[in-house]
Amino acid sequence: MHELILHHYPASPFAEKARLMMGFKQLSWRSVMIPPVMPKPDLTALTGGYRKTPVLQIGADIYCDTALMARRLEAEKATPALFPEGLELIAPAFAQWADSLVFQNAVALVFQPESMAARFGKMPEAMVKAFMADRQALFSGGAAKRVPGDQAKSFWPLLMARLETQLSRENGDFLFGEPSIADLSMAHPLWFLKQNPVTGVLLDGYPAVQAWLQRVLGFGHGSHTDLSADEAIEIARASTPVALPDESFVDPNGFTVGRQVAIAAVDYGVDPVEGELLHAGLEELILRREDPRAGVVHVHFPRQGFAIEAR
Repeated sequence: MHELILHHYPASPFAEKARLMMGFKQLSWRSVMIPPVMPKPDLTALTGGYRKTPVLQIGADIYCDTALMARRLEAEKATPALFPEGLELIAPAFAQWADSLVFQNAVALVFQPESMAARFGKMPEAMVKAFMADRQALFSGGAAKRVPGDQAKSFWPLLMARLETQLSRENGDFLFGEPSIADLSMAHPLWFLKQNPVTGVLLDGYPAVQAWLQRVLGFGHGSHTDLSADEAIEIARASTPVALPDESFVDPNGFTVGRQVAIAAVDYGVDPVEGELLHAGLEELILRREDPRAGVVHVHFPRQGFAIEAR
């Protein structure tokens, strides 16, 4: 069994979600640090062009997007469950909403001039400009549009009030009573706000939210040790991808295995990854690609939130 390898950087909200998933399941993993901005040659040697953070590697299998990573970690260790029985629709649907709408509003708040000044005040101007240019490119061409700052400011108290009410009425300590992927997806945008002294105050005055967030962050990050990017790429080269899922599912758009296709996120970070389609299942799409450094790898994507096109 290959080790779990997470390619991430400390300040990434979605990386925090992935780290919390590791902690929730008390897993051991290897940590590979990646740059927060492009270029990311070591990462894209594995993914084929997918640039979003984080990426999960298991041998020569590369998993993109935390929604799919959650299902892969569920297969790795079934309990405690990220998708508890009875919440098969509610938990992932809520998680998708939090990962999109709530996260986008949190980003808009963090990117206000006063909070940006607090975040980047001690960084060289050239580095700040490079970061902003990278984020502009990240959101270019996708369906997700930046939320205006005044709109985010208007929305946020409503969200917090509703969350406070929901949590105060739950029978358990978490959303929907027991912990699930819904909690982790709601927590990481709030964690992102807490990292900045300007936006951190937006969580003040909501005691149920504060207590719940502490419980979720209390899952920790599991146990991890550092690994270099070169070592991770060598692990991929020396490994054989795992057997493909045994699933009888007919793709509704007629994509069949063996075709050359491109798969890309539809919201932002829409850089396509090209390769041979090996699997088009209910939840998952898998491409085969070959890289001069990483060798033959299988790149996995969730079906939801990604588009597939013939090449």
